[in-house]
Amino acid sequence: MPGHGAADTRGKRMQPTPKTRAAKPRLTEQIATELRDQIQRGELSPGERLPSEAKLIEAYGVSRTVIREAVSALKVEGILASRQGAGVFVQRTAIKEPMPEAPFSGSYEQLSDIIEVLELRMAVEIESAALACQRMTFAHQARLYEALKRMGAEVAEGHLGAEADYQFHLAIAEATNNPHYVEFLKFLGNKTIPRARVTRTAESPEAQQEYLEKLLEEHRLIFEAIVSRDPDNARHAMRSHLTQSLSRYHKLLS
Repeated sequence: MPGHGAADTRGKRMQPTPKTRAAKPRLTEQIATELRDQIQRGELSPGERLPSEAKLIEAYGVSRTVIREAVSALKVEGILASRQGAGVFVQRTAIKEPMPEAPFSGSYEQLSDIIEVLELRMAVEIESAALACQRMTFAHQARLYEALKRMGAEVAEGHLGAEADYQFHLAIAEATNNPHYVEFLKFLGNKTIPRARVTRTAESPEAQQEYLEKLLEEHRLIFEAIVSRDPDNARHAMRSHLTQSLSRYHKLLS
C-alpha cells in the first residue's frame, strides 16, 4: 500500500477535468477514456498501482459498478492488469501506441465493425474449440475453468464479466497448442468482447441481466464440450455462441 503522501499526490492527479456530465449509460466509457488518457499522458506510469476503487469513486463521483466496468474494459485492452493480493497495475506496454499498419488497430466502434469481427472470429474460433479438445492439458483445463468461474461470479454481481470472457476465449486458443490462435486473439484485444465497448441502453436492468446469464450459459456449454473432448460438440457450441452474438448485434443495428 502506498504511504499517505503518495496517496494524496495521486488523488490530486486523479481529479477529472471539469466537463459537462455525460448521460448515465455512457459513464463507463467516459471513465475508461479518462483513465486511458491519464496513462497515455504518463500521469500513471507503467508498473504503477492504480488508485484504490474507493479513491476512484470519490474522484469521479460515480458508482462502484461504473468504476469496476471501466477498469475491466481497460484490462481487456491490456492497459491494466490485476496482481493477486496487490491491486490493479498499469501494464508496462500499455502506453505504447500501436503501429499504424498493425492488424486490427482501428477503433472498431461501429456496430457494423463489431459484426465483421464476429464473422472473422467464427472462421477461427470454431476450429480452435475442436483443436482444444484434442490437445488440452490439465493446466489448460484449469485455466478455462477459472475464467468461466470468474465470469459467473461477475455476472452474478451484475457486472459485464468482459475480461473473464476474453480470458476464457484466450484459454481455448492456448489449449490448441498453436501459438497463432493466441496471436490472433491478442491482436483483436478488446475487440474480441464487444460488450466491453457497447452499452445496451434500450434494455432494462432485468433484461440486461438475463442477457448476461444467457451469455454465461453459452460459455458453460462450450466448456462442457471441450472438457468432454468432443470436437464436434465443441464446434457446435462455439458456432452457436458466436451466431447468437451476431444475431444480437444485427438486432441492435436494425
